[in-house]
Amino acid sequence: MTDQPYTEDDLRAEAASQHAGLTEDPEFMCIGEAMDDDIVASTEDGPNLTWGDLLPDEDAFNTAQKRIRDLIVGAADLSEWAVNLGADGLEPDEHQLGFAAGTTPIVRIHFAFASGLSAEARDALVQGIGEAAAREMQLALHL
Repeated sequence: MTDQPYTEDDLRAEAASQHAGLTEDPEFMCIGEAMDDDIVASTEDGPNLTWGDLLPDEDAFNTAQKRIRDLIVGAADLSEWAVNLGADGLEPDEHQLGFAAGTTPIVRIHFAFASGLSAEARDALVQGIGEAAAREMQLALHL
């Protein structure tokens, strides 16, 4: 029992609400300022170019900046999930499973694990879930 007039769930709900609010309407100029110093991911194994290096033309830079803003605004709100992961001490992992109907994604599963869980255990868990989900997806799609 806590001596506070709120619960852990109240704290998590408020954190998720504020997290979501930070991405609802990002400031265009802040995105551009962040891009100035960020290395473009596709150049990390080579010349390590920033967005400013890669796009010295202002119009090209602004086009990329607008597209990045659109991606942020259009992103799924995973705020509650992210807050709960952090509060539970879980870390997002690059493992993911995806299922598609033709070229259209219909299901995607992302994973988060406790930091002490070995890579082998993570791999085995994801493989097992993937095999089970694939069987169920086949059944569901053939009904």
